[in-house]
Amino acid sequence: MSNRSIRVETVIAADLETVWQRTQDPELHARWDARFSRIVPTEQGDDGLWRFTYERRMLVRTIRGTGISLGSREGADGARTSALRFTTADRLSPLRDGRGYWRYEPVDGGVRFITGYDYEPGWGALLDRIVVRPLVAWMTAASFARLRRWAENDEPPEAWPLWRMALPGSRSRPRASDCLWSIGRPTAMADAPGSLATLGAP
Repeated sequence: MSNRSIRVETVIAADLETVWQRTQDPELHARWDARFSRIVPTEQGDDGLWRFTYERRMLVRTIRGTGISLGSREGADGARTSALRFTTADRLSPLRDGRGYWRYEPVDGGVRFITGYDYEPGWGALLDRIVVRPLVAWMTAASFARLRRWAENDEPPEAWPLWRMALPGSRSRPRASDCLWSIGRPTAMADAPGSLATLGAP
């Protein structure tokens, strides 16, 4: 992987079970996370590990790939984690092999929701640095903002397509700037669970 890991976090004023459900259920996940258009489970184990296929519809092509995820409901501090690996054989995909995690930290009045992830560039290091990675980081933060609206106010994420969120205007819209996000910080993967290193090939 590169040394340009992406990290995004936000605090959601909702209970942990709500945030967990809307991020761990594949159908609900695909509704708010702009990085995926469709997620289909293909195998699920009793230990919380499951395999899936995913799609990301682009203007003239649909990128398809596979992934593996492992969620943990227990933590010494009350936190939960989820580890993920994904890959695609599509040579036109801007993201190739990747790995990441979600962390759910109970805080006063809600949940601090954090992700850190990295991937192999599919379009070359330079284009990834100046175009793809900043765009993917923004998409992730915008998606987190949509999730927060959904969990807090039951506002459907479909009400806020990315193009609408990118337009200047109403301050009432969810915005990527509502979240904390960064690219390339050494601590981006610091909260990754140990299970991330144990995941097999997606």
